[in-house]
Amino acid sequence: MSSHSPHGQSSLRTVQVLGGGNAGSSAHVRSLAAGLVARGVRVTVCAPGEADDTYDFTGAGAEHVHVPRSSDPGSVAALRAACTDADLVHAHGLHASFRAVLALGGRRTPLIVTWHNRAHAEGARAHLLRLLERRVARTATVVLGTTSDLVDRARRTGARDARLAAVALPRPRRTEGHEESEPPPSKLRAELGAMGRPLCMAVGSLDGHRGHGLLLDAARVWRGLDPVPLVVVAGEGPQRAELQRQIDGEELPVRLLGRRDDVGELLAAADLALLPGGGGESRSVLAQEALHARVPLVATLTGGVRELVGDAAELVPPHDPAAFAAAVVRLLDDPERAELLRDLGTRQAAGWPTEDETVAQVLSVYDELTQPQPMI
Repeated sequence: MSSHSPHGQSSLRTVQVLGGGNAGSSAHVRSLAAGLVARGVRVTVCAPGEADDTYDFTGAGAEHVHVPRSSDPGSVAALRAACTDADLVHAHGLHASFRAVLALGGRRTPLIVTWHNRAHAEGARAHLLRLLERRVARTATVVLGTTSDLVDRARRTGARDARLAAVALPRPRRTEGHEESEPPPSKLRAELGAMGRPLCMAVGSLDGHRGHGLLLDAARVWRGLDPVPLVVVAGEGPQRAELQRQIDGEELPVRLLGRRDDVGELLAAADLALLPGGGGESRSVLAQEALHARVPLVATLTGGVRELVGDAAELVPPHDPAAFAAAVVRLLDDPERAELLRDLGTRQAAGWPTEDETVAQVLSVYDELTQPQPMI
């Protein structure tokens, strides 16, 4: 596949537009940037400065341009300037895509958008999100959806060309000497207060659509077990105070850990991974990391979870804390089932696209949109 613009005059130049608020899409853009640069593509990543601090787009060989998350005129103008002379623009997520639509208004630059998940909102804001979706879907040259559900949604919303995207989970980037500094699982369990008891882990921002309320309701059941499992939640958000009041008031076996940069190590120390709400994250990072790490997963059946994990997890109906609690209890009491899920998870993960395959698919779309078409 070519990495050159038409007529071979110069290497292809792409602009990747990122809102910076989603870990999965940010990690994907970092991986994509590294793969494209390695293939001779010039890459500019437009994202908030803190996103580059975390994901090091410049370290992948890309140019980084600070563009705030907002869609105010200043942000749109900065993005429009960054897109000057780009062969194509690739935006990730609904809000980043809408900013790209505004920035490219009046230009014929091809726009590719990737929908990594379904945006969530309530009331009047939900209506606004539907309008944004429709505007983006109808304007984009190609919409890539990370699950079949998102592809179908894009088509229903008016996309001219919607396709299933190959999106790999980038493996964690390690700094020199990091492996030697990692604490063993037993030390982490001791620090968390989980020695001699099962440790269950959830990850996600503490907001309404992540399912943490369901998780706390399910934890009431686990109080009666012997030993009592400990549930730890890595993440921060606006519901923290409310959730903590419920934990304290009902004496639930749950600890809110806040933001953590050692999620991989925490997961390796856990007996179970818990995905209580999906949160609209169609290719849940936690689900992928759990299967890679051979940690049995209990998840609610939402979004693209079934498509992602197949039979390699305990899947329960959404909004049903009793069913979720029962699935956890069954799995803790059945080591043979847990071992089967580990093996199924390894096989399921082996069928997911690799980073190289992800880059190859995206580059083929880029070439399709930028290479001259033969005369018929």
